Amino acid sequence: MYNLFEVYGVELEYMIVDRTTLKVKPIADLLIKEMTGEFTSDVERGDIAWSNELVSHVIELKTNGPRASLKGLSDRFLEEVDFINDLLKKHDACLLSTGAHPFFVPQNETVIWPHEHNEVYHLYDQIFGCSGHGWSNLQSTHLNLPFANDEEFGKLHAAIRVLLPLIPAISASTPIIEGKLTGYFDTRLEYYRKNQQRIPSIAGLIIPEAVFSKAEYEEVIFQPIKVAITPHDKAGVLDKHFLNSRGAIARFDRGAIEIRVIDIQECPRADIAIVEFIIAGLKWLIKKYDKHPEQLRKGCSTQELSSLLIEAGRFGSQTVVSNRAFLSLFGVEQESTMLDMWKSIFQQVQPQLSDSAKVVIKLILENGNLSERIFSRISSDPSHDGIHAVYVELAHCLEKNQLFVP
Repeated sequence: MYNLFEVYGVELEYMIVDRTTLKVKPIADLLIKEMTGEFTSDVERGDIAWSNELVSHVIELKTNGPRASLKGLSDRFLEEVDFINDLLKKHDACLLSTGAHPFFVPQNETVIWPHEHNEVYHLYDQIFGCSGHGWSNLQSTHLNLPFANDEEFGKLHAAIRVLLPLIPAISASTPIIEGKLTGYFDTRLEYYRKNQQRIPSIAGLIIPEAVFSKAEYEEVIFQPIKVAITPHDKAGVLDKHFLNSRGAIARFDRGAIEIRVIDIQECPRADIAIVEFIIAGLKWLIKKYDKHPEQLRKGCSTQELSSLLIEAGRFGSQTVVSNRAFLSLFGVEQESTMLDMWKSIFQQVQPQLSDSAKVVIKLILENGNLSERIFSRISSDPSHDGIHAVYVELAHCLEKNQLFVP
């Protein structure tokens, strides 16, 4: 087990698309087979690994085990993106970033992963029907943070619960679905929070419940999930850690909490900058309430935090926060936008950020999250051609590790 912030784990999910049309290509299995000689689920390349996802047009890149520092990780991910794009050239394909494909029609184009562990995906499909945007068209950045014991878990879980509602305000990248502006800046989150409503205990309110020990978590979160899933999974195929779909999930099997509400950005440089910023914000909150942890734990209800998260998904950085209890947790005394709240946090944590992260975060705070920047670019020409041109540029941003500017 590792102590708080001693190591990090980062996962980035990318779509595989046609280089010209951007239409999805469900060839993740072929890509992996070309590396391993068989249809398996994972590829290990030193400190970075690849793995399959639920659908065959998505590939995940991740740190291959805990990493002591984020330094150089952006460049390392870029090396893997370049390597994969070279492999994909023979298929006239490339990787595409952002949290949702702008044209994908899941009812017609979804291909569930057909190989190793397919029994899990098949069961999910049976229960929930995975040919929908909430399953087959949502790419994210996952951040894994360690804890060594109940005390550290309680501190980390409390801080994450409070920070989660603010994350879409800086990380949203999904304003378009099936060629249309959706009215949400984080459409991925809107689909994600609804995709398992048939069994509500699995995702809850996305904000995890106010539990701060392993025993509490087992009783309040895991047990209801076990009871609810049993009629649908009599063979016990599905594991509680994977079933739990809250916006941050406790992985007691590996001593970590995984944050899942971060839309993937235009390039690894932006992803790692946002990860740095979130980590710095969590450190700041934990230190701020170190002597009075109950203030952080009880400052807002799960329902209040969930409502703020939903609003952030719709209104992005301009979400207005009037909840006095929530504002006071961040030392804000009057009604504020989430953008201004992040600006305030930035002033507190700026010295902890790398120079690269500072540049990225300043761009976001000045020009909006990626979704807002995409919106500003296409709002004058929301045609298929106009959207296509923007996402071609985003594919180039990924290849060059460059930021998308409005």
